[in-house]
Amino acid sequence: MAVSAPDPISREGAVSQLRRHPEIDLREESGPGTVALLIEDALDDAALTRLRRIVRSEGARAVLVIGAIRESELLDVVECGVGAIVWRHEATAHRLVQAVLAASRGDGDLPADLLGRLISQVGTLHRGAAGRPGAPSLGLAPREVDVLRLVAEGLDTGEIAGKLSYSERTVKNVMHGLTTRLHLRNRAHAVAYALREGYI
Repeated sequence: MAVSAPDPISREGAVSQLRRHPEIDLREESGPGTVALLIEDALDDAALTRLRRIVRSEGARAVLVIGAIRESELLDVVECGVGAIVWRHEATAHRLVQAVLAASRGDGDLPADLLGRLISQVGTLHRGAAGRPGAPSLGLAPREVDVLRLVAEGLDTGEIAGKLSYSERTVKNVMHGLTTRLHLRNRAHAVAYALREGYI
């Protein structure tokens, strides 16, 4: 396994904690079949990019040690492929070893409070899609689909408003509502989501 941290003290602290455990094989680089321990204070775009690179490009299993994580970031982390999360304030040697071994087996390991938040979030998203037979999970309203279809065609807010006989404010509200609800970063991400889910 390999350790990645924003500063040398955090990295050396984690390495020295793990070095004492013979079941942990420490390496300099993460790669296919290895576990990467990523230490972060908070989740920003750079941290998410590092997580995606570690899991998708390098083929490693990720353990995230984090100081704080917002509700809206939790699904992003899970979608990146992180199966184990440890709070920084709980990152004892025993807890780190437990998370690394769970990740190496392909098991999940989340703090109880995060697991509760994740279950609640998935339940909310699932309920949002309920009642529409045949709708993919996290369903989109017909008006959202209409707006996204025109966004995909390259129309700007004013042109979309004209085509659909909406005000520009309504178009902006529709886009804001769906990007917030589905935790999408921007218009391009929203179009990609709609294409992937078969709406457009």
